[in-house]
Amino acid sequence: MPLEPALDTTLLRSVMSNFCTGVTVITAHDGSVPLGFACQSLTSVSLDPPLVSFCPARTSRSWPRLREVGTLCINVLAHDQRPECASFATSGDDKFAGIDWTRAGNGAPALSGALARIEVTVEDEHDAGDHTIVVARVGNLEVLREDGPLLFYRGGYGRFEG
Repeated sequence: MPLEPALDTTLLRSVMSNFCTGVTVITAHDGSVPLGFACQSLTSVSLDPPLVSFCPARTSRSWPRLREVGTLCINVLAHDQRPECASFATSGDDKFAGIDWTRAGNGAPALSGALARIEVTVEDEHDAGDHTIVVARVGNLEVLREDGPLLFYRGGYGRFEG
């Protein structure tokens, strides 16, 4: 059987950029410091049991530290939270500098101003190329404000006018 030709990753990125995604910040607290990273791959998996998934890059330095904690808060960002997104999309240890947050019920950082938060516990992980598919069980969730989400589309950020 002949091998399939290699797919042009630039074309793949270009085509997939036409799919708009919401932006989240996934957080945990290890008992000493808050941890977090920006993530655009959140999806609902199951209502019964209540499961969600997201896909951190395998090169992420943040994800292994959050995985160790296991209890996370998924913060759904609002359209006016681009600065928060930028802070958590970078490498470094002080992503929470200048970020207002409190503890969610499970102890993970809940970002002020988020549209919603989803408190989860990591259940499973699956290798998927250059990313990891994480499946997490929802423990608690809440809509915090009624406003437009921060969206990522064609390499930029924007807002949905509903």
